[in-house]
Amino acid sequence: MACRGILVGSAARNTWLSGDRDIDIFLAVPEDGDITAALEIAREIAPEHEERYAEHAYVHARIDGFDVDLVPCYDVSDPSRIKSAVDRTPFHSRYVSERIKGMEDDVLLLKQFMKGVGVYGSDLRTGGFSGYLAELLVIHYGSFLRVLEGASSWRPGTRIDLAQGADISGPLVVIDPVDPNRNVAAALTLDRMFQFVAAARCFLNSPDISFFFPPEVQRMHPDEIRAEIARRGTEFVLLEISAPDMVDDVLYPQMRKAEAAVRGLLEREGFQVLRSDVDLVRGGDVRARLLLELSIWELPSVRRHTGPPVWEAEHASRFVRGNPSPLSGPYIDDGRLVVEIPRRYRRAVDLLKGEIHRISLGKHLSSGRVRALSTREIIEMMDEDLAEFLTAYLTKKVRIC
Repeated sequence: MACRGILVGSAARNTWLSGDRDIDIFLAVPEDGDITAALEIAREIAPEHEERYAEHAYVHARIDGFDVDLVPCYDVSDPSRIKSAVDRTPFHSRYVSERIKGMEDDVLLLKQFMKGVGVYGSDLRTGGFSGYLAELLVIHYGSFLRVLEGASSWRPGTRIDLAQGADISGPLVVIDPVDPNRNVAAALTLDRMFQFVAAARCFLNSPDISFFFPPEVQRMHPDEIRAEIARRGTEFVLLEISAPDMVDDVLYPQMRKAEAAVRGLLEREGFQVLRSDVDLVRGGDVRARLLLELSIWELPSVRRHTGPPVWEAEHASRFVRGNPSPLSGPYIDDGRLVVEIPRRYRRAVDLLKGEIHRISLGKHLSSGRVRALSTREIIEMMDEDLAEFLTAYLTKKVRIC
């Protein structure tokens, strides 16, 4: 079967950042063709490879020091007739290539600036700007500096129409000129958007090379981490969950859902979460790490349990029968029955150890083994990955002027 190779992405339009080692080659089959034939060709091109999955399988290989993705797609003549999302990419490449000439350096400046301030990457872990979005912003505004000037006045819901597009909502809406029903900035989170806005304002106020190449954050020594945690006067809890070997864009949304579920459990029981974050560790096995910092992590042995209004006779009787041996009560407070009962879990880490199985951690994490560690246990089992995660957490800072 005929199969056409198409070089796409930044390598195809001279907007490739120095140091990046990624090449995307699409293997296009006719619209009525068999996409599995292109996958078989990809396997033959790179005998040593791993197969990954987006909407369908593709081949990832390391060739002469480059990370190469060989992606099957359909060679459609009109982007409105795509069969899968990847079929749209060659149209993106053609659109940018026809309009970016003379502004390639502006794109490179913008990409490196975004990378330097921590907002480059549309993967679901980063939630930032894709390379295609950066190129469209330069095309729209006309230069790197004009992008920063324009971004300085962005507000939530800012809309940039590169085509007559659909009514789409999001922190930033950039209508895809190839597909007017699509928001190119759909993966961009509100926080990453305004991290970029704040950095743009700072740079325009006081330009500096460090925006493009920030100093590398040195991983803290375990003793430094221990001292910083002691200085904060909080308690940390780390959940380690065994996870399946799946791509980050599948696991990170699950981890964020699990993070929200765990926070909800803790806060419903009276504990107070100051901040939390997630991390993924790959190696011999795959582990999702949920880190929670608590400002209230230990509670009294007694807790207040409020029941129904006294005038709801049936409910009131059921409440009393359901709490036969309270420490105090029942009594009436503001018309409602109240009892004071023993608290089952006084410490947050004990609550998680005892009840984590009762909440949903998401489709791919709920069946995994879970380990809950206290601050002391975290420090005792500190490895390089965990030290790096904690360093990023403890030193988190964005540029605000």
